[in-house]
Amino acid sequence: CHSHHAVNACLAPLCSLHHCAVTTVEGIGSVAGKLHPVQERIAKAHGSQCGFCTPGIVMSMYALLRNSPQPTLRDIEDAFQGNLCRCTGYRPILEGYKTFTKQGGCCGARGKGEGCCMTSAHKEEHVNVSTTHVNCICGDPTRLFDPSEFMPLDPTQEIIFPPELVVRSQTCNITYSSSYSDACETPRNPSALTHTSASHYHASVCAVLRVVYTQTVQGQQQSCSQKLTSDDWRRLKAEKPYTYQVTHQVADGCNTCRCVSVKLKARFDVALQSLGKQPARSLRFIGERVLWIQPSSLKELLELKAAYPAAKLVVGNTEVGIEMKFKNLLYPVILAPTYIQELSRIQYTENGIEFGASVTLTVMGKELREQVDKLPTYKTEVFQAVLEQLRWFAGQQIRNVAVVISDFTVCAIGGNVMTASPISDLNPVFMAAGCKLTLVSKEGRRVLQMDENFFTGYRKTALKPKEILLSVEIPYTKKGQYFSAFKQSPRKEDDIATVTCGMNVVFQEGSNIVQQIKLSYGGMAPTTVLASSTCDLLVGRKWDEELMEDACSSLAEEMTLSPSAPGGMVTYRCTLTISLFFKFYLTVQHKLAQTHLSVEDVRPDYASALELFHLDSPTSVQLYQAVPPGQSPDDVVGRPILHLSALKQATGEAVYCDDIPRYENELCLALVTSTKAHAYIKSIETDDAMAVPGVVTFVSAKDIPGSNKTGPAVYDETVLADDKVTCVGHIVGAIVADTQAHAQRAAKAVKIHYEDLQPVIVTIQDAIANQSFYEPVRVIEKGDLAKGFQECDDVLEGEIHIGGQEHFYLETNCTVAVPRGEDGEMELFVSTQSASKTQALVAKALGVPSSHVVCRVKRMGGGFGGKESRSTVLSTVVAVAAHKVRRPVRCMLDRDEDMLVTGGRHPFFGRYKVGFKRDGTVTALDVTYYSNVGNSMDLSLSILERALFHMDNCYNIPHVRGTGYMCKTNLPSNTAFRGFGGPQGMMVSESWISDVALRCGLPAEQVRKINLYKQGECTPFNQCLDQFTIDRCWEECMNISDFHQRKASVELYNRQHRWTKRGLSIIPTKFGISFTAVFLNQAGALVHIYTDGSVLLTHGGTEMGQGLHTKMIQVASRTLEIPITKIHISETSTNTIPNTSPTAASASSDLNGMAVYNACRTLLQRLEPYKSKNPNGSWEDWVKAAYFDRVNLSANGFYRTPDLGYSFETNSGRPFNYFSYGVAVSEVEIDCLTGSHKNLHTSIVMDVGKSLNPALDIGQVEGAFMQGVGLFTLEELRYSPEGCLYTRGPGMYKIPAFGDIPIELKVSLLRDAPNEKAIFSSKAVGEPPLFLAASLFYAIKDAITAARAESGLSGPFRLDSPATPERIRNACEDKFTKLLEHPHTVPADGAVGVEVEGHQVFWTCDDKPSILVLTTVPPHT
Repeated sequence: CHSHHAVNACLAPLCSLHHCAVTTVEGIGSVAGKLHPVQERIAKAHGSQCGFCTPGIVMSMYALLRNSPQPTLRDIEDAFQGNLCRCTGYRPILEGYKTFTKQGGCCGARGKGEGCCMTSAHKEEHVNVSTTHVNCICGDPTRLFDPSEFMPLDPTQEIIFPPELVVRSQTCNITYSSSYSDACETPRNPSALTHTSASHYHASVCAVLRVVYTQTVQGQQQSCSQKLTSDDWRRLKAEKPYTYQVTHQVADGCNTCRCVSVKLKARFDVALQSLGKQPARSLRFIGERVLWIQPSSLKELLELKAAYPAAKLVVGNTEVGIEMKFKNLLYPVILAPTYIQELSRIQYTENGIEFGASVTLTVMGKELREQVDKLPTYKTEVFQAVLEQLRWFAGQQIRNVAVVISDFTVCAIGGNVMTASPISDLNPVFMAAGCKLTLVSKEGRRVLQMDENFFTGYRKTALKPKEILLSVEIPYTKKGQYFSAFKQSPRKEDDIATVTCGMNVVFQEGSNIVQQIKLSYGGMAPTTVLASSTCDLLVGRKWDEELMEDACSSLAEEMTLSPSAPGGMVTYRCTLTISLFFKFYLTVQHKLAQTHLSVEDVRPDYASALELFHLDSPTSVQLYQAVPPGQSPDDVVGRPILHLSALKQATGEAVYCDDIPRYENELCLALVTSTKAHAYIKSIETDDAMAVPGVVTFVSAKDIPGSNKTGPAVYDETVLADDKVTCVGHIVGAIVADTQAHAQRAAKAVKIHYEDLQPVIVTIQDAIANQSFYEPVRVIEKGDLAKGFQECDDVLEGEIHIGGQEHFYLETNCTVAVPRGEDGEMELFVSTQSASKTQALVAKALGVPSSHVVCRVKRMGGGFGGKESRSTVLSTVVAVAAHKVRRPVRCMLDRDEDMLVTGGRHPFFGRYKVGFKRDGTVTALDVTYYSNVGNSMDLSLSILERALFHMDNCYNIPHVRGTGYMCKTNLPSNTAFRGFGGPQGMMVSESWISDVALRCGLPAEQVRKINLYKQGECTPFNQCLDQFTIDRCWEECMNISDFHQRKASVELYNRQHRWTKRGLSIIPTKFGISFTAVFLNQAGALVHIYTDGSVLLTHGGTEMGQGLHTKMIQVASRTLEIPITKIHISETSTNTIPNTSPTAASASSDLNGMAVYNACRTLLQRLEPYKSKNPNGSWEDWVKAAYFDRVNLSANGFYRTPDLGYSFETNSGRPFNYFSYGVAVSEVEIDCLTGSHKNLHTSIVMDVGKSLNPALDIGQVEGAFMQGVGLFTLEELRYSPEGCLYTRGPGMYKIPAFGDIPIELKVSLLRDAPNEKAIFSSKAVGEPPLFLAASLFYAIKDAITAARAESGLSGPFRLDSPATPERIRNACEDKFTKLLEHPHTVPADGAVGVEVEGHQVFWTCDDKPSILVLTTVPPHT
């Protein structure tokens, strides 16, 4: 029996896959051949937008189905804990895959089962419902998708495990979920293999292979090593007496390590047939710098450990690559005891279960779960606590594989112990339980109990250098013993802990008197620690409220942190130690009461504090308007048709920039970036870098043939820094080498000598203090502000900080530059939203006309504004390098590089003064915005202007003034991000209106409604509102959310619960559609009709998952009156459509759609005579007739938005063509003790006019909303005071995951709301819905208000964005927070820590604090 596991390919060393069969997304189905049901359902359920994450999600689901052909909903949710998507909002993925489950298995029953989709009753034509039990209308063309069309899953048709690999029963089948790496080098970029057909690499010979084989001669083993030819392989295959230990070595000419790995598999197949018939033997892989040894026995392992004491032990997955990458560490020897039986055993002892150190967490969890089901509850308290921790430990893909025994990322039980991480999820549990550890070396065995003496220092244990951990014994519990474990982290799923703990209490028999207690914490010291003093204090005492209060007071004194403690969040972490004990106290009190002791049970209003965090399975409803009766079936406008690339994306066949096949003489590039935020460059040493094998050249500013000045709007940047750097991550140069690994190694070897400059300005507060601003300062003013404040009844002032946000597109920036050899021509393949800007800036850097540079964009794996201007940061460097070496050059940034170099959403700080009447009517507003721009202007002026244009949100303010400042700081330039300043502007407006409601003591929804605009009223910038639908959106959202009933339920819940509170909020949005830079509101299109009737369509927009190409084909199909199957879009390129505007501002469908329409209308006019002559003819007949009559079957289309233009000087004009409107209602539940929250419900009503494609538009609404969920509740950027970004990569920076979507989600597209100002009466949809996620933020604030009321606190209070667990907990002031006197952390652009004695203390990802003396920051900032 073979097990199937989805693994993170970028973390699974190639060498660890010996004896495994590897399946990638290309191996299970294809568009040209046959799709696998897993691929088909995610595509047809509209679960693939940009598609870059789709192969990983497909393979996670595929692995689940191989093990469980009919999984439960919980199985699916667990399987996806390690997957991320930035586009879809997750809902359609879950909805498509629910059809595989027992609960929602449509349409495998084919009409035979109760509740099957084929027997469900038709309810409403335009409603799509997805609940736990799927209710769908098979064959209904108005459904988002039709489950009856899905292929049934047939497990008997799956790929079999290769017989030649059947070596032993433990053999497993590894299913890749993304990419992978050569074991001897750092991990490749995500999705590399899954997006490229493996057959491409089988064709290239790029490795020198050799075999190490042994034989016994006169009782002695002899070894030989030689390179292999094809004749050698045939000979070796025939020589049965030999046992082969296959190794590999990368050849000098190999372009990428992944070529080696695939080629190795192809060559290994010959030898593995012999291997399968032989006993296990040791295996050695010899890399360029690393020796990987897989010993065959425990004895051999111990001998190797004695010979190589510093060797890393790896059991399938490792942090070695990450340490090599980020810390420049090198481990010359790696030991992989994968198949050593003693390390994989599970044994039952008298006292518990003994797990071998290499048992994976998945296997351990399964075993513990079985025992919990079998044994009495009292006996499995520790087992249940371990299982609770495993629920939130990494993702399923990580738990599936065993990893480094002595490293950081660990998924074998031994690894969790030996890493000695101070924030380990399991070590506090093991310490509190007193687990026994069996250690072994050549000298023998010994047993240690995990207690307060086991961890001797930061990441140090009591093990001797030559010892290894053999097993861990997890004990049974007994009657009168109670055990709990807790983990608190910023994101519940797959996140690093803030504080973890294990708590164990044993009572004297038949009593509630404490006999023994252990409280163990992680995250409160350099090691896992016991609260020994508190434990000693509690022994011999009754478990009552007095004990609880004394314990909390003792913990407040004992579990303290220095203000400079690594990890920061000092107040929050100290509060958690007390809060989590209080949860444990209540849990034990409840259990004691159940044992019929004379113990009073927990108060009913405290009961919710006992509940473990869990989420119900999500449900959803989507409502949209059906196409009118009589619309032709071939007219697909208004129908929810499939994203045209979805199937290719689901099979891995969609081509992204880095999937373009390598050129024969291609080179790879790695950036050399500044480590200083503000400094002169004194010198650059490249000798060590040039000595790295394969390095061709170092590129510096001296190599730029044209201009070194660059920038999207103002030339205030450099392509490569020449004499000065102004941020950490400033690109100084680049290494060009034969492989990416060599280039990256060499880049790290470049030494730059600096002369520091002052000041280093990181935060908005730094900029204000230093008066560091860009010009101009923008002001919009309307009415008489002084009069407005005189007329009001009350005035309040407030502030809010809105943190920045990383784009986190799944495909990082990538460029391939190909010199064409004459006239300075250059062809670029780029992942960019702005092909023409890329073309122009590359031409400027090369010193050639733009006509000599061609930029091509096939598709992007996400953009969100991050590839509008900052993609040129990379593409210009790559082009300069290609020009210098006269060869193709490629670079795809690693995630950490991309996050460091490219910038993100602007952090904003808003100060406001608002005047209002007693009924909540606002009469005057004076608001000031500060944005953190970074080290160059980029697009920041337009972003600030849009923030000012949205300072009113949907509220009519008679007297208003908005002022905007752009802060010049030493951070990488911040840039466009979905919403483009609008969300920040509206967030400040919702903050002051929320404060007004609190000050007046009125319901927030009442205050918001009475201030809403009405039809015909004018904005602060004097644009009057026509086709105004916010009132309709408001009423419909109130109805579909059952707002009044929901509010009554929330109020009742809050009266009945002390330690959990619920909150409710309704938030409107008004978003202006158009580029505020008027000249960008233009677009072009080119349409070719070929003689066979097929149509090639090109337009100026780029496809990044939003479905723009799909919509443009729908527009062309309706206009030309032909099926979409006849129309094709290949790519976006500057040699077909010149001078294109960026695909941004939500205006691409409007602009390009009209250009396509105009081009098609031109062609229709040319064809009209032939249609008239032959009215019964076909499209092909008319086209051929026109061709033979020498009619031009190619046409350009062009469109410019009319009547646009605004003047800040006169506050007049029309900055926007129209507005998109929406309203959202959200309900949340917060845990007042930990700060965690659940998104219980969201209803969204969005005005998108007449939707061109409801499936795509609903996908955009949900995707934007979830990105807003990240912005307002989760995602947090952190910098050092020296301007270094620490939250680089998914380990430190958390975007929303599957578990963050609202449990109940309703999305309705407003009906009967045509928009006469856009193509086919549609409206823009990409950016406007994002701000609706603020409804969750203000629902959280509403819940906090209820919690504060329990402590007698009322009125306005400050809550900065994002509303992280730390901010939520600190705002819920109570008796536990009063026990602590530590100052709160200071929110300032993410460069935050704790403030003490004029110092601000910051923290780093490697737990080393850095302290910078600063002027004391006032509490309000």
